Amino acid sequence: TTPPHHHHHHPTTPPPPHHHTTTHHTKGIQWLPPSQTDGKKHPYLFTQFQAIHARSGLPCQDTPSVKTPYTGSMTVPKPLTALMGALPTTNSENGDKHTFNFQQQVPIPSYLIAFAVGDLTSKDIGTRCRVWTEKSMIDAAAYELEETESYLQAAETLLPLYAWGRYDILVLPGSFPYGGMENPCLSFVTPTIIAGDRSLTSLVAHELAHSWTGNLVGCRTWEHFWLNEGCTVFLERKLVGRLFGEDQRQFRTFLGNSALIEAIKNFGSQPQFTTLVQDQKNVDPDDAFSSVPYEKGSQFLFYLEKLVGGPAVFEPFFKKYLENFSGKTLDSAEFKEFFLNYFNSLNAFEVSKLSEIDWDSWFNKPGLPPVDMLSLFDTTLAAESFALANKWKANDSSVSPDDLKSWSSHQVVHFLEQIEAASEVTAETLQKMDVTYKLSEYRNYEIRFHWYMAGIKHGYEPVYPLAVQMLREQGRMKFVRPLYRELAKTERGKALAIATFAEQKDNYHSIASKMVSRDLGV
Repeated sequence: TTPPHHHHHHPTTPPPPHHHTTTHHTKGIQWLPPSQTDGKKHPYLFTQFQAIHARSGLPCQDTPSVKTPYTGSMTVPKPLTALMGALPTTNSENGDKHTFNFQQQVPIPSYLIAFAVGDLTSKDIGTRCRVWTEKSMIDAAAYELEETESYLQAAETLLPLYAWGRYDILVLPGSFPYGGMENPCLSFVTPTIIAGDRSLTSLVAHELAHSWTGNLVGCRTWEHFWLNEGCTVFLERKLVGRLFGEDQRQFRTFLGNSALIEAIKNFGSQPQFTTLVQDQKNVDPDDAFSSVPYEKGSQFLFYLEKLVGGPAVFEPFFKKYLENFSGKTLDSAEFKEFFLNYFNSLNAFEVSKLSEIDWDSWFNKPGLPPVDMLSLFDTTLAAESFALANKWKANDSSVSPDDLKSWSSHQVVHFLEQIEAASEVTAETLQKMDVTYKLSEYRNYEIRFHWYMAGIKHGYEPVYPLAVQMLREQGRMKFVRPLYRELAKTERGKALAIATFAEQKDNYHSIASKMVSRDLGV
C-alpha cells in the first residue's frame, strides 16, 4: 500500500472511473442475434453470473461471502429497453439512445448482479409485480404468471416482510439455460413455463422464495449451496401448500425424490458431489451443480420439521433464523449451531429428540439421506398415477382416453416417470399409449420432456424428431442435458444427438454447451 503521506487523491474526490470492456467471449453475458429472439428484429442480451461468472462481466470480489449495494446505468439504442436486478430510478433520452438508471439498496453478492437488454414490453400483474417479455409473448406470460402476487402475500404470512420493494419477472428467450435465476427485484425465468394452464408456475414460487433464502440469507461459499437451494425448495413447496393444499406440497416433495435419485445416479463416479456439504477446492461450481443441494437439502428441512413436531413448531424457528442472519452469510456448521441453540432453549420442547439427528451423515455422507424419507411423505396424490402406470405395465386393456383428463401436469409427469423406468414397457406399449392419450400432441414442456425420455428409452421412434424439435426450440439444461444423454445411449440416437448438438451448440448458452459437450464426449 502507498504510505499515508503519498495521497494521490484528495480523500473527498472519487477515484477515476475504471474502464472495463467485455467481449463476445465473456462467459457471463449472452449476446443473442435477432434470429434467436421472438421478434427476429433486434438483438438481445442477458447475464447469468451464478455461480462464478460475474468476474467475466465486471471487476469484483466474485464470492457469495461479499455483499454490496450498487447503482447502475445502462445506455442502449432505441427502441431497446434495459433492465437490471434492482429498482429503476430515472431514465433519459439523448438522440437515438436511451439511458436507464437503477439502484439496489440491499447489499448483495456479485452473482446476483444482473442485466438484460432487448425489445421488451411489460404488463402489471399486481401492485408490486410486473412481467417483462418480448411483445409477442406478453399476454401469454401475464396470464400464466397472474398468481405471483398471491404467492408473495402467502410468503409474507410465513416470513419476514419482503425486503426488495418490487418483484418483477423477465421471461427470457429459449436459450436461457436455467429454469429461473433469482436476480433481486427481477427474477429471470425460462419461457418453458408458459404452458397456458399455470401448471408450472411453482417455478415462480421458487425464485420468489429466494428473496429470503439465498438473496437475504445466503451460503458463504458454494460448498454450502444447500443453504440457498434446499431452503428455497422447502419454502417453494410450503407456498404451494398454502395456496393449493398440503397434499400438493407432499406430492411435489415426493416427486422431487426421483430427481434426487437421478442426480445421484448421474454422478456415479463422482460421489463427492452427492453430499450436502461439499469440498470444492479447485472445482468449478458449475460441474458440481445438480438436484442434490435442492432435493437432499429440502428433504433435510422436511425431516427436521417433522422431528421437532411439525410446521407450528418449525415455522417460527425458520422465521427467527432468517431474521437472525438477514444480510449475512453462513455455513452449515452455523446453521446447525443456531438450530440446536434455538430448540435447546425453547420452552417446553422435548430436547431429547435432538439427539436423533445424525448431522454428520446428513452433511457429509454421499448418496441418499441417512433416513428413509419416502416413509415420511404423504403420497395420496400419487396413488392414481401409480395405479395407471401399473395397468400399462400389466398390459391391462381397461385404459381409456379419459384417464388423464382431470389430472394435474405433475400427476402426468409422475405417471410418465414410472413408464420410463419400467422394464416391461416396449415400443408397442408406447404406441398404444400415444394413440390413447395423444401424448405426442402435448405442448406442456414438462410432459413433453418426460414423454420423449420414455420414448427414447424404450425405442419408440416417432418421438425422435419431436425430441430434436425440443432441443432446437429451447436450451434449458434441465431438459437438454438428459435428452442428449438418453439419445446417446443408442447408435441411431447418438448420431442424431451429435448432429443436433453440432447444429445447435452456438444457440445454447455457454454453460449449457459446455455441459452437453462433456455429457456427449464431443
